[in-house]
Amino acid sequence: MDALDRLYDSLDARLRPEDVAVLVREALPSLTRRQRSVINEVAAHASRWHGFTGMSTDYARPVGAARQVAATRVVFGVDTCPVDADDPVSVLEFASFVGAEINWDPDRTDFLADRLNREARAAAGIELSKRQYNRRFRMLRRLSAKASRLERVRELRRLTLIASAGFVGAIDRDRFRADADAACFIAYYTARRKLRREFSLTGRVNPFDQVAEALLARCRARGDTDWAMIALACPAWEVLRHLRPDQLGELLGRWSAVTRSVAGLLAGLWRSSEIDKATMVVRTGVDSSSWNALAGAYNAARNGWIACLHAAGVPDLLDHAWPGKVMRVMAADLAFWHHEAGGGLHPDTSVWSRLPLPWEVLDGTAVCTRADVEAACREHGVDPERSGWTAPRAHAAIARFRPTPELVHGVSVSDPVWAMALRHARVFSGKPVRTGVFGGQDAAG
Repeated sequence: MDALDRLYDSLDARLRPEDVAVLVREALPSLTRRQRSVINEVAAHASRWHGFTGMSTDYARPVGAARQVAATRVVFGVDTCPVDADDPVSVLEFASFVGAEINWDPDRTDFLADRLNREARAAAGIELSKRQYNRRFRMLRRLSAKASRLERVRELRRLTLIASAGFVGAIDRDRFRADADAACFIAYYTARRKLRREFSLTGRVNPFDQVAEALLARCRARGDTDWAMIALACPAWEVLRHLRPDQLGELLGRWSAVTRSVAGLLAGLWRSSEIDKATMVVRTGVDSSSWNALAGAYNAARNGWIACLHAAGVPDLLDHAWPGKVMRVMAADLAFWHHEAGGGLHPDTSVWSRLPLPWEVLDGTAVCTRADVEAACREHGVDPERSGWTAPRAHAAIARFRPTPELVHGVSVSDPVWAMALRHARVFSGKPVRTGVFGGQDAAG
């Protein structure tokens, strides 16, 4: 496998930018002396700690239903009927196939309300004992529940990748390999965007650093660059202006569909959670991970959607129904740290609190115009365009690369071995700290 193939595989993973820089250097033998110097400066950090990191180089992948499928085969005595245990649709099809033996309905799986009684079983020609029937019903119920969980986790992972890497999942390997310069920019830029959030008072770093600029400059210098492929990962004006109308329209449709889809998921999570809209501070019990993943996907999709509208010259299409951004939630301990350090709520939180919920604007149950958003921003001292409320977020000044820190639940730690020990002890997790991890001493001490 050559460097371009490994770069392609990195699109679905979470390599450190310095590791990607090493592959970029190998994939582009035609780098100029200056370009190689810029990339070498970043790639040199890949050997820090002998290349070891205690952080995962992938996003969490769902655990398939292989165990449940195997148990179902035993209970029903079914050896045939192939099934992909990692595909929830295939798992449900398998459940329906074997469930035909007991007239199982995948839409009626309540153990108390939906089982057939003796008369109904007899009428359906089911000659199993009550015990054997119940055993099969329970097994199919568990298999169905596993398929539902598998689908949710797969969708959450897909949206997490969209939040940090756009539609790179739509790029096939042959297209990626056909334009090495564009491929290297996409792989490096998305690696920068995939950096984990670090607890700080200064916000996230700009992903567009000196290496990203050098790689994009190579794309600008060529006349046959695949700008449409780059736009899937980086819907910035400088990229979008190179697209044909049909390419821009297709991308706009992609972002619009994701914006509305994720907004619907956020609406459901909002109704089932107790989140203080005024502060977005949450305590134990709220599924903050899912909320923040969905909020990230929504904001990225919304930004891409608005960027495409601006590039097409029709931003006024949303003037009478302008959905706002969605704020991430913050743990109470982090909020306390901000307060103790002299900080406060981000001004965007006040704007968010002042406006109708975005999903209500999108489905037409609430009214929010562009003028409403601008007024809320002015009320709280926020520039509506520069902050991304009414215009696409633009690249700030080119950032200076900083070696990827070892993080434990967002807290920077001195080295990866120490980070692994702290993570195993559940330090900074908000959960009870495990004792006995540090030579018999309580980790909190």
